[in-house]
Amino acid sequence: MQQVRVVVIGYGHLGKWHVDKVLACAEAQLVAVIESFPAAQSKLKETHPQIKVVSDWREIVNEFDAAFVVTPTSTHFEIVLELLKTNKHVFCEKPLCSTLCEVQELAPFIGNKKLQVGHSERFHAVWNELRPIFLGLDKTIVNIRRVAPFKGRATDVDVVQDLMIHDLDLFMFLFNKKIISVEATGLKMRTQHYDYVRARYETADGSVLTIDAGRNNAKEERSLEVMHKSGCYYVDLFKREWSTAPSSEVTPGVFVATKDYPARDHLMEEHKAFYQSVLQNTPIVVDYQAGERAVYLIQKTIESLDTNRKVTLP
Repeated sequence: MQQVRVVVIGYGHLGKWHVDKVLACAEAQLVAVIESFPAAQSKLKETHPQIKVVSDWREIVNEFDAAFVVTPTSTHFEIVLELLKTNKHVFCEKPLCSTLCEVQELAPFIGNKKLQVGHSERFHAVWNELRPIFLGLDKTIVNIRRVAPFKGRATDVDVVQDLMIHDLDLFMFLFNKKIISVEATGLKMRTQHYDYVRARYETADGSVLTIDAGRNNAKEERSLEVMHKSGCYYVDLFKREWSTAPSSEVTPGVFVATKDYPARDHLMEEHKAFYQSVLQNTPIVVDYQAGERAVYLIQKTIESLDTNRKVTLP
């Protein structure tokens, strides 16, 4: 079987999972892990003594075809840019870059290389059934909640960049509506960054999206609710079930129908999609345009937070 020769850049919290997925995929060959911190190198050598570890990917630039960039967001631009310049395919964890300007500087260097962004929420099995429905809805009210108790991770960024970005990308994927304004409010509770944010987005067709993102809540919740003249859809992403309350009875005397959906290894699905794109030259699942759009939307959301006003999107 033809394989993609892969390196994973960064062996932190998420990098460890990416290494495991590369090792588990028949379409991939793990060439090395790129890690500059001695403590992380030691941990990797303990858990995977057979894996080659180097401090800089340039040392082995001719030995791999593609790289997974799983480093702090502030480093994404420099690493991804240099990888693209050396003709490498790239999978970059979200967000693609820290700023929209950085994202747009990457565009001229993509060419025929594959650049995939790690927006994993698209890979829930339930969207196979619901996305075709959602794409056909006109004026809607959508409420998304992604909140949890404090876990002590990702405290170097606010919840907009760490959590809300998932749901902004998910909304665009599921509904494909043009967002025209954002009004956000938030609180700094545990860290010097926003730990809880509520943002309200309006779309060109009169739809409204509200997202709650928090990392200091008393209860963990991940849900999506869609209100439309045809009825209501509610997805519980923890219980892996979705319900619908249509504008008429489901059956005589029954007003709500609930279905389960199977669990998926979202990270593995991302890996398989990336390798397929590289090996078969098929379109990227989460492409540059999606990454650019997500960074633009979080940038405008933060602008609304910092200025305490409604921001119009051109």
